[in-house]
Amino acid sequence: MAALLEVEHLKKYFPTGRGTVHAVDDVSFTINEGETMGLVGESGCGKSTLGRTCIHLLESTEGKLLFQGEDVTHLNKKQLAEFRKKVQIIFQDPFSSLNPRMTIRDTVIEPLMLSRQFEGAQLEKEAENLMDLVGIERRFYNSYPHELDGGRRQRAGVARAISLKPKFVVCDEPVSALDVSIQAQILNLLMDLQDEFHLTYMFVTHDLSVVRHISSKICVMYLGQMVEVAPTKELFDKQYHPYTKALLSAIPSIDIHHQQKRIMLKGEITSPINPKPGCRFAPRCLYATDECRKPDQPLVEVGPDHFVSCCRVKEINNL
Repeated sequence: MAALLEVEHLKKYFPTGRGTVHAVDDVSFTINEGETMGLVGESGCGKSTLGRTCIHLLESTEGKLLFQGEDVTHLNKKQLAEFRKKVQIIFQDPFSSLNPRMTIRDTVIEPLMLSRQFEGAQLEKEAENLMDLVGIERRFYNSYPHELDGGRRQRAGVARAISLKPKFVVCDEPVSALDVSIQAQILNLLMDLQDEFHLTYMFVTHDLSVVRHISSKICVMYLGQMVEVAPTKELFDKQYHPYTKALLSAIPSIDIHHQQKRIMLKGEITSPINPKPGCRFAPRCLYATDECRKPDQPLVEVGPDHFVSCCRVKEINNL
């Protein structure tokens, strides 16, 4: 598969009164056309910031973005308008991301109007097709967001995101605010749309069971940096980074004959404000040594398409 999005040494910093927050710090990865890359990690690790920076909702501090082989790191107003037709985002909260003064019909029809690709009866027809596609019944077309449940509101958000037939969609925890039964419906809808329109997803979540279901590749983030990247099946079969091991040990199991031992993390979490050089997980890591606190902790390949940022990975895992 051809690479759709290539991210090279991307950084996103936020200046504050106490220092500079390193929200995304020297991150590199590639997403191929038609695949879903899951982005996991605890709250505050920079997942959403990374997703929004990749589609220019936030401007990067440093680094390079390549979309379909073209450098899109810095875009002028006209170039950004064209780029926005190719990339979209589905937000976490379907209530706050929809305009409360616009009906569902108006919400879906707005990007179609702005694109100037449709007009008149054709515009109405396209909006109806989109709402039918995501499963919003026609009796809700003229309803306002507060009149709908969370699942229908999120379907409206999905319809808006795919209205211009984008190639890449950032799904920023799109099911975390929904009931479990509704989560499954939205996940199945996203996968059906991916097959139909050959969409490429970055799926941001902290729910490991969700990311296992929908992703073909998983990137694990910790305090703004990638610590492990691998195909989904391989990551769940074998983890090499101590943080990934702890993260996956927290998944509850219904198998009474195979209860995985829980890894309890202790120690102080490193501040993202002006962090010190070295591995940011070191203060909580059971295997940390002075070597871990040295600068430059690059991703090391430990298997086919499996990369880990840990200077002691071979020693810890007997490789």
